[in-house]
Amino acid sequence: MKQLISTFVLLVFAIQAHAFCGFYVAKAGANLYNNKSEVILVRDGRLNTLTMSNDFKGDVKDFAMVVPVPEILRERDIKVVNRSIFDRIDAYSAPRMVEYYDDAPCHNRKYKDMLYDMVPMANQAKKESEMDISTGVTIEAKYTIGEYDILILSAEESGGLETWLKQNGYALPDNAKEVLQPYIKDKLKFFVVKVNLEKSKTTGYNYLRPIQITYESDRFMLPIRLGMANSRGFQDLIVYAFTKTGRVECTNYRTEKMPTDNNIPTFVLNQFDSFYIKTFNKQYIRHNKNTVFLEYAWNVTPSFNGVKCDPCVGNPPMLNEFQEAGVTWLNANPNASVFFTRMHVRYSRAEFPQDLMFQVTPNTENYQARYVITHPATDCNCSEGEKYLQKLETRKVMEVIEYCRLTGDKAYRYAWYAPVLNVIEKDLGRVESPAIIEVTNDSEALNRIADRANLGIGSVDSDKPTRVGFEPLLLLLFPFALLLYALFQKRSLKMK
Repeated sequence: MKQLISTFVLLVFAIQAHAFCGFYVAKAGANLYNNKSEVILVRDGRLNTLTMSNDFKGDVKDFAMVVPVPEILRERDIKVVNRSIFDRIDAYSAPRMVEYYDDAPCHNRKYKDMLYDMVPMANQAKKESEMDISTGVTIEAKYTIGEYDILILSAEESGGLETWLKQNGYALPDNAKEVLQPYIKDKLKFFVVKVNLEKSKTTGYNYLRPIQITYESDRFMLPIRLGMANSRGFQDLIVYAFTKTGRVECTNYRTEKMPTDNNIPTFVLNQFDSFYIKTFNKQYIRHNKNTVFLEYAWNVTPSFNGVKCDPCVGNPPMLNEFQEAGVTWLNANPNASVFFTRMHVRYSRAEFPQDLMFQVTPNTENYQARYVITHPATDCNCSEGEKYLQKLETRKVMEVIEYCRLTGDKAYRYAWYAPVLNVIEKDLGRVESPAIIEVTNDSEALNRIADRANLGIGSVDSDKPTRVGFEPLLLLLFPFALLLYALFQKRSLKMK
């Protein structure tokens, strides 16, 4: 079946500044908040490649960033890459809506085909380390790469690092010392970035490009604790992970699939972004606000000609885009396997006190978060069409119920879409108090509505009241009616 596809690019949350896994530090007086991050994470044995995207809003002279790293990065370990990599893999893997069209019951099937979407410059590093004795901070390396000036720092204690950053003109969050200390204790280095104003004028870009770093480590992790230092409340992190073998999963927090393949009402067509936010919010609360959610997992090997999504929004990333994202094993073998995992985590200091720890699994099961809209047939002027319309009214009720299960909304608000809901409310309202329709975001109430809808409901006419079918109840009472009739007949014979 041909499909009409709309994708949802997850850039809809209220954001002042998008950030990396570290925290923003800024020149004194600038108030910067980190509420959304996107990272590409590639794991090959002990080798990690981390690409960090930002959508910084403000004067670039106020931009700076601190990220903990396990080793002193060399100049060749740091790159500036094109933002289009994130755009491509986000659109390709984002939760999506697919539309189908019912067969016309009076004619041959008709289809409607539509598809719509929703080289760095560097200076040589100084080989000698520069230590500030008063603060215990050592400058291990200095680079200028693209539009960024980069320092690799080591520190003896968090207070000294905090002092050094402030002395060099940066205003840190009040709790910076607290979040820096665990990384210093683990003997990690600090990757400190700020914008080189002269270089940024020559790049030709009106945004700050993503930064990519490569390093070796036994630990497969993301340092999210630093990112909480200057955040208001929670943050949303999208992780695009690539491996040779299979899915990436979080080891110190649960990894759960987002709901998928749900049949939802057609009115979601023009509000899919709002629908998915509500759906994610409900899952986030349902899973105690401390879960990593899987949104996509698929074999995306460039040379693999099989299906890489169902449905696909467009062409998958090209070989050169995988390579730029850090999938380095394709350099030697363009036919090598690549497995892509997309995860979404909403985290806060209270619910995620630890950094995210990951593992590569052998699980290669394909998965994507997708939601299905089915448009009704229009030409129903035949006997088969009448039967179809009766089933359609029940289906609309079930679509509203599914929508409410996913979003937590109340079903009575959508009686305009499924008028039979009004009849069910009156029918069940006589038995239950308060009327069932008033609490239809409750799962048990939704189950009762679904059961009632499946008992048999007549077609809806806007000018006539809808008839609720009681045929199943009559069938249940029929044996008792026969028994009463037999007893009555027997008594009549005795009286004669």
